[in-house]
Amino acid sequence: MALGQRLFYVSILVLSQLAITLKSQRHIHFIGIGGIGMSALAMILSNRGHIISGSDTRYSLIIQRLEDAGIKIFTEQTGENIKSICTKRQDSPLIVISSAISKENPELKTAEKKQLPIWHRSDLLAALIADQPSIAVTGTHGKTTTSTFITTMLAEAGEDPTALIGGLVPCYSSNAHSGQGALLIAEADESDGTLIKFQAALGVITNLELDHTDHYSSLEQIIDTMKEFNHGCDGLLANYDCNILREHISPSAWWSVKTHENVNFAAIPIHLEGNQTTAKLYEDSKYIETITLPVPGIHNLSNAIAAYASCRLMGVSKIKLINAISCLKTPLRRFEFRGNWEKRLIVDDYAHHPSEIKATLTMAKLMIQTGKSSLPSTPKRIIAVFQPHRFSRVKQFLKEFIEALATSDLIIIAPIYGAGEKPIEGINSNNIAKEAKKIYQDIPILVGEDMNEITQLIKDQSQPEDLILAMGAGDINSLWKLLIQTDNKEKSLTN
Repeated sequence: MALGQRLFYVSILVLSQLAITLKSQRHIHFIGIGGIGMSALAMILSNRGHIISGSDTRYSLIIQRLEDAGIKIFTEQTGENIKSICTKRQDSPLIVISSAISKENPELKTAEKKQLPIWHRSDLLAALIADQPSIAVTGTHGKTTTSTFITTMLAEAGEDPTALIGGLVPCYSSNAHSGQGALLIAEADESDGTLIKFQAALGVITNLELDHTDHYSSLEQIIDTMKEFNHGCDGLLANYDCNILREHISPSAWWSVKTHENVNFAAIPIHLEGNQTTAKLYEDSKYIETITLPVPGIHNLSNAIAAYASCRLMGVSKIKLINAISCLKTPLRRFEFRGNWEKRLIVDDYAHHPSEIKATLTMAKLMIQTGKSSLPSTPKRIIAVFQPHRFSRVKQFLKEFIEALATSDLIIIAPIYGAGEKPIEGINSNNIAKEAKKIYQDIPILVGEDMNEITQLIKDQSQPEDLILAMGAGDINSLWKLLIQTDNKEKSLTN
């Protein structure tokens, strides 16, 4: 028997054991429960009758929602937390961790000493995916938006799906929804390779390129991981417009926004505007209808046709789905309007890879070029405030980051958000700016040493009708609060 077959049969056995474990009500404790993936799992399992607790050292809106749902939250991570929950029930609590949890975590070490069952987050998600017909969405970019679009379409079509998403879905105002319908939608994070455990009815790959260089040493490793993911799914839907997928992956269905020939689903754009996209919808090269997507950007059109195709492959009526397209909204932190400050538009975006930055800035430029905007007004200039994420990513993609940012009118670079990584010599924001200035001498490129300095740079360098676009996966999403709250304090002092 080949290694892949052995792993497949072993995973079937493991999943069946996990599923049996989840059938009985038990206490499940999440170490780092505030994470976007961990919190979704915790909420779903709480809704299904399990006793849930968790710990996190950072308070957030997500933690508040978990507490509101009756989940016990420990604000410190100590061994005493594990001892406390062990005394409350006769059966041993199940401990759940993610790849972000250190081996030295005191709760984890205590759980190991007590020989408690410890599952990785992905094991738990794999058990839920295997337990009902599921759509698992992965890819380098767009998986949160595509998962959100699938969930929204199913909700609008009356399917009431269960959803575990890596962002807040507008129609539920949450990253988790425990539905009564047959389908489960899960965002399958590829960053640590654990998605090979998932055995979904339908896998979806949005696109593929090198990323997460802290885990993958080459593009070939990511491709191999996606092939394993494909092997575990009953069917696979993939993006025909991605050269890497077209060359290396053999799905059961393709989608495209560039051609309707030789693909199963296509949305060919007619008008790309700053507030919406009009496109011709095709199935198996046959014209179906002209649709209007109320979200700008060619990348969002690709996400939308992927969502439509996913739902069609799961048997949902095309009429219901076409009607649902008009209800689509992107998840939070995807070009999210945060407010006006001194007649400047403030937008927050999760973009932290060069391709994502390029797509986000292209969409912003489209608003300026067409004079139409999904924002309250149309901006005249773009100020890109970029927070690099992970030293390893900056080292790998320094040139690509600079090229992607160069379409801005002014660039402000924040300190690198390490996300637990140790600094790499020579990789810092000042060096990014130095290298960028060598290539793009006509673009003002500034560096802020901290959030307060960045706020002051914006006040000094911006002007009315500017779009202040904060991009990054770290804490740059707090910038809008700093601007608006600081401004309000200053006004109150002068009144």
